[in-house]
Amino acid sequence: MTEEKIHIPTALDAPDTDVTPLTLSLLGQLLSLSRESGRRRMLQKLHKSDEASVHRMFNALQPGTYFMPHRHLDPIKDETILVMAGAMMFIEFTDEGEIARNILLQPGTEIFGVDVAPHVYHTYIPLKPDTLIFECKTGPYVAETDKNVPDWAPREGSPEAEPYLLNLIKVLAEQASVAAEQAKADEDKGKETKQ
Repeated sequence: MTEEKIHIPTALDAPDTDVTPLTLSLLGQLLSLSRESGRRRMLQKLHKSDEASVHRMFNALQPGTYFMPHRHLDPIKDETILVMAGAMMFIEFTDEGEIARNILLQPGTEIFGVDVAPHVYHTYIPLKPDTLIFECKTGPYVAETDKNVPDWAPREGSPEAEPYLLNLIKVLAEQASVAAEQAKADEDKGKETKQ
């Protein structure tokens, strides 16, 4: 008996309608597919063609998915991300691959999204299961040039990708620990000053 492999796409085509209700059922199906995907994510396009001047999409993400650090220069594309459910860390890099800053994105908080200029190297790390984002960026989409990936970033699917992602998470955790210790020290110092 042979085991039949189920094909799971990397993205779902846009609905073929002039008016498309954006429903919880649509997003539920997308989240379900992201859990089954080897990439740990699934994209639902809303734009009808790769040539569209504006691309709109939902992206369902699971922890462990790897977005290669990248920027959008060919053609130049602005990118806006809104987190609708879950939580995600946005990371900006220097041209040399060092972390320039990270921003926690969560719905219902002060920072729930980011708008990214084309020249900024960046990546995203989902922190909770079933993280859901809405993304809007300039079109058109050409697979070969959509992302400008630097030499220092492992390619998706390469043996180096998972260790790179795990190390990135470790560095972020260490930075958070140092920041928490500093905040506690500042709080204790403030209490001493008031006495």
